[in-house]
Amino acid sequence: MTHTNNKIWSLSFIFVLVSNALVFMIFEMLLPTLPLFVTSLGGEANQVGLVTGIFMLSAILIRPFAGSLAAKFDKKVLLILGIIIIALSTGAYYLSTNISVLLIIRLIHGAGFGLATTYFATLAAEIIPKDRRGEGIGYFGVGETIAISVGPMIGIMTLELFDFQRLFLGGMSVLFLAVIMAIFIKRAPKGKVLDKQEKHNVKILEKRVLFPSLLILLIGGAAGGIMSFFSLYAIEKDFTNVGLFFLLIAVASFAIRLISGKLFDLYGPSIILIPGSILAIIGMIMLYAANSNGMILTAAIFYGFGFGAIFPAVQTWCMNLVEEHEHEDAMASFFNFFDLGIGGGSLLLGLVATAASYQAIYLVGTAVYGVFLVIYLVHLSMKKRLMDKRKVNNIA
Repeated sequence: MTHTNNKIWSLSFIFVLVSNALVFMIFEMLLPTLPLFVTSLGGEANQVGLVTGIFMLSAILIRPFAGSLAAKFDKKVLLILGIIIIALSTGAYYLSTNISVLLIIRLIHGAGFGLATTYFATLAAEIIPKDRRGEGIGYFGVGETIAISVGPMIGIMTLELFDFQRLFLGGMSVLFLAVIMAIFIKRAPKGKVLDKQEKHNVKILEKRVLFPSLLILLIGGAAGGIMSFFSLYAIEKDFTNVGLFFLLIAVASFAIRLISGKLFDLYGPSIILIPGSILAIIGMIMLYAANSNGMILTAAIFYGFGFGAIFPAVQTWCMNLVEEHEHEDAMASFFNFFDLGIGGGSLLLGLVATAASYQAIYLVGTAVYGVFLVIYLVHLSMKKRLMDKRKVNNIA
């Protein structure tokens, strides 16, 4: 595929999409099952949050080096290395005999995840035509979102049928399949030329993407409640269809991304972020107030629509704010803020669950999405006033 024919789909795009989806599927497979593994080792709710938080901390610390590493080594090689680290760490979880050993493995796993997610996103953006980036990243994210939602279902079903050993070793096997797919990714011709333009210094934060990164921080905080604690909340509510809950999130996310990317390319982020946050708020409120299985499953659909639209929109927005050879820095900041939201949110929400209940987590999640919406609307208002002021000055 070349950019001159303006086509998105190619074998390389499919390989990067599917390989990335497999990595996220196994990551999400572990989110509802690791809390159960932690409790089997004698851990409590606050330690469940710590296991998630330390993983995200490791990913956050490694990502600022992504740009400088890409200037010295091929991004594809770095991507493959990251996936291999993830695979070996996943298999090693079964060796954990206590929480301390588990935390060490989570640190190593997080480093591999931090590298892989950054290079997956930048290689996908490299392959996608620039004027169709919103649509392309939307498609790229479809596989990711489906994997994110199906992963927990697979994890729960695996535990119901087998045990933790087969869960972890099975996950490792799938990740080695992701490695094989990554090997067959062919970079766009201009990719290595752009690599040489990258600075070799470590960039902790790409300031140009600070505002959308702050927004994704909030989304990550709310997502931590869904991903890390729903399986335990389901037990509290006597809800048995955990797998179906995550499947409906996947279906809703898939459906919304088929149109949200095209809308982004035509009209920008506002047409996605405002209705997306409202849909997510409805889903969170329904989860908090749920008194039946049907209400919980309906909440999954609303949340899936909201999150599935917002995540790729903010991701594409970040990429569009920088030059193409700076995508690593933009994506490092984007994913760091998202993971900081998930990690920090999981830690805080673990304390909320310990002090109150798992139900209270979703009341906090509703408030977080409300803050997201208010901040974005204020941003739009300030931006409009600035543009109006410039128009007046130009007329004068």
